[in-house]
Amino acid sequence: MLSTLQPPRCSLSRFPLHLPSKPFFFHSKQTPYPIANSALTDQLPSSNASQSLHSQILSIRHSLLSRQITATQLAESYLNRLRALEPHLNSFLHVSESVLSDAREIDGKIQRNEEVGPLAGVFVGVKDNICTAGMPSTGGSRILEGYRPPFDATAVKRIKELGGIVIGKTNLDEFGMGSSTEGSAFQVTANPWDLSRVPGGSSGGSASAVSARQCVVSLGSDTGGSVRQPASFCGVVGLKPTYGRVSRFGLMAYASSLDVIGCLSTTVADAGILLHAISGHDTHDATSSKREVPDFASQFSAVDSLESKPLKGLRIGLIRETLENGVDGEVKSAIRAAASHLEELGCSINEVSLPSFSLGLPAYYILASSESSSNLARYDGVRYGNQAVADELTGLYENSRATGFGSEVKMRILMGTYALSAGYYDAYYKRAQQVRTIIQKSFREALDENDILISPAAPSAAYKIGEKVNDPLAMYAGDIMTVNVNLAGLPALVLPCGFVRDGSSNLPVGLQMIGAAFDEGKLLKVGHIFEQTLSEGRFVPPLLADDIVG
Repeated sequence: MLSTLQPPRCSLSRFPLHLPSKPFFFHSKQTPYPIANSALTDQLPSSNASQSLHSQILSIRHSLLSRQITATQLAESYLNRLRALEPHLNSFLHVSESVLSDAREIDGKIQRNEEVGPLAGVFVGVKDNICTAGMPSTGGSRILEGYRPPFDATAVKRIKELGGIVIGKTNLDEFGMGSSTEGSAFQVTANPWDLSRVPGGSSGGSASAVSARQCVVSLGSDTGGSVRQPASFCGVVGLKPTYGRVSRFGLMAYASSLDVIGCLSTTVADAGILLHAISGHDTHDATSSKREVPDFASQFSAVDSLESKPLKGLRIGLIRETLENGVDGEVKSAIRAAASHLEELGCSINEVSLPSFSLGLPAYYILASSESSSNLARYDGVRYGNQAVADELTGLYENSRATGFGSEVKMRILMGTYALSAGYYDAYYKRAQQVRTIIQKSFREALDENDILISPAAPSAAYKIGEKVNDPLAMYAGDIMTVNVNLAGLPALVLPCGFVRDGSSNLPVGLQMIGAAFDEGKLLKVGHIFEQTLSEGRFVPPLLADDIVG
């Protein structure tokens, strides 16, 4: 059990969240659901069950339906904390003006004994490269400053249809290009565990907001680890689904063959519930899968019902290359301790070698930059984006892009354009695609021999703001643990597994679990058991009060 490193917590009781002190659950017979989402609730425990699935979503729902609290009271509590912490964190670029009215609408339905969706009263942060109707959606870029889409992304639409409330738009590296959220055109987000450190990126705002309990869950995008690395840095759960599991409609394209919308939450159960809500085929996205979405909630078992070896027979492969040179020593220790904990739960742990693992990083940056150079061509001040003043058309294009894009975006566009140019296509882009095929094959072979692969989510814990901003190669190297999963199109779950000590700070470390394509259910089951059996594994940042529901 990993119980040795628990960070001290100081009180901020002036930011209370008025939820009942013990977890509550709803009885599925109390509340009807839309037929398409009945699987979300059929397997969940009754409110009087003594067992806990550790879910804020379920706790909120039962509290609303039993009328212990109103959605309006919840909204006020979350908004109060959000506003109190925002000057220190800068997690959000925009806070919705309709949160209270949306909450009152839910209260009205409950008072009239009308049906409410399974996400009623759940406050969701949405990364600002995911479109939201009537709310700013800037992609973290000046070129889209002030843009308000006339439509919702499919993932956002599905959340709203199930009663979820978008609380605001979270900060990110411009168009998702970065690993620290320092690349935003508007502000730098801080890590709730240490305000002098980065939250990771590019979904740093989404991870910081969940970690600081400014929202219940959040959506991020993951092109090369942009959900999983910030989840590790901020001590929250990050879930990257299989490519095609979630529609990309309404997600601003960075690298279309790699982009996915992912989930961030404080518990594995909430990540599974959110994933179920947003998954499924979408006619607006030809790459979305038509596979039936399984009942992820049925994978969860309360800790009191577990056998002594609940994961007996599960084969876990620890990727050898992820624990070699370049990885912080304390991170290695935390991952090995997590592997030992999985072994205690009945898993068999084997070291596996993926010789092509180190090739993923250069291949990823060639492919992602190449695709971004094509995708971002639309932002020219005529078709999309803010328009600069110019005397003629060429100057308009040049000035609009020069003033609208930040330095990192410009560099990646140049890299991608170079890799796709006639004289270098075969040497760079074509070869990177060949490496991608090799990586896909190596993962497929490893997962034929193992049920799940594990690794660190990042080679280090969160680093200082400004530490790597002038060293792009060092910044890129931080993605080495995550990019291969995107190249292979596989699902991966990151959850906190321990801490490292850096000066006066205890910083969380994330364990990455990688599964076969469309096998998110197995990852969620194993992650949920791991999370519940981790001794005293309460990952709450020091700036939050002790009585906040975990």
